[in-house]
Amino acid sequence: MVTQDWFKIGMSSLPMIKLTDDQEQKCLHPLSFLREYESKWVIEFDLPLVEKKDINVYLDEEGILVVEAKLRETYVDSRGDQNSEYEYFKKGIVLPKNINAKNISARFSNSILTITVPKLYKGTKIQIQ
Repeated sequence: MVTQDWFKIGMSSLPMIKLTDDQEQKCLHPLSFLREYESKWVIEFDLPLVEKKDINVYLDEEGILVVEAKLRETYVDSRGDQNSEYEYFKKGIVLPKNINAKNISARFSNSILTITVPKLYKGTKIQIQ
């Protein structure tokens, strides 16, 4: 089993989109963790204050995995004299080209959304004599 965390992979391989929270749209970007195994990628998103029914996950036409979730209640972030209110989580991750998009799966448990992205192997089997 090969494991790698996303810090070692580097932003050029799997860049995150919109790294800052969006106060105007009341949108937070959840914490996420990416691991690579020999046969799959596993991406975990930390989604506190979210219920399973309020999560949307999709792969867009450009190969970006998007996670959106509505919070159960408005989250207020107070910094000095400024209060920011957030109602949603949203994050997109560009996936590599060698994935099996038809077999991507997602599971939500204990406020953690786990998405498994199988790798796609193409090529010709070589006989050993």
